[in-house]
Amino acid sequence: MQKEKRIDTIIKNDTLSPQETLSWAYNTFGNRVSIVTSFQLEGLVIIDMAYTLKCPIRVVTIDTGRLNSETHTLIDQIREKYNLEIETFFPNHDSLNNMVSKFGTNPFYKSVSLRLMCCQIRKVDPMKQILLDNDAWITGIRRSQTITRNDITKIQKDTSYNKDKIKINPLADWTYEQVWEYIKEKNIPYNELYDKGYTSIGCAPCTRPIKPNEDIRSGRWWWEKGEMPKECGLHVGPSWGRSN
Repeated sequence: MQKEKRIDTIIKNDTLSPQETLSWAYNTFGNRVSIVTSFQLEGLVIIDMAYTLKCPIRVVTIDTGRLNSETHTLIDQIREKYNLEIETFFPNHDSLNNMVSKFGTNPFYKSVSLRLMCCQIRKVDPMKQILLDNDAWITGIRRSQTITRNDITKIQKDTSYNKDKIKINPLADWTYEQVWEYIKEKNIPYNELYDKGYTSIGCAPCTRPIKPNEDIRSGRWWWEKGEMPKECGLHVGPSWGRSN
């Protein structure tokens, strides 16, 4: 009960720095909190901050089976630089096999519903497995990334995965420019695809470099027209596709 009261109190305080947020997360949850990252810029900043703070927070990633080779190279670089044990989760083999058997290797190009199904199997379902062993998870999402994220707080309750979990977003109020400044100042290795025009990196077939003046998330699922959020389902509720 006391722990719940402390969490409720800290949720109302959205003025903590990223470092203060990470320290609070580790001191509160210990080995029941993980940095869940796809090794984009924001995740790299958080890993470096935790390392600098000497907070040995678990680092977890999801290998969807469709990652770019450049992403795998970066993961190896980060593992070596910080001497990390990176826990890797994978999609369920049977679910993946059933999807490919029925709809082919690249069903996401056919319809939004099939794209969401692919994201569900390759990302959301493994995330559920991660949270079985965690009371909280740390993300790199920021308010300015997309309209579906503009009301996030640094520490919030996340009931999207059936059980009450705490979702921690240390960089919620950072800009894209601030993220890059930190990366360059600390000389952190990053995915070389950023130097080729990518601004958001996910699965290889679903990500492309952006064009001049495009939004930073526009390289995701670029073939989808209309107002569909540029989201895979990890950070939004079931109202537009997540299956809980």
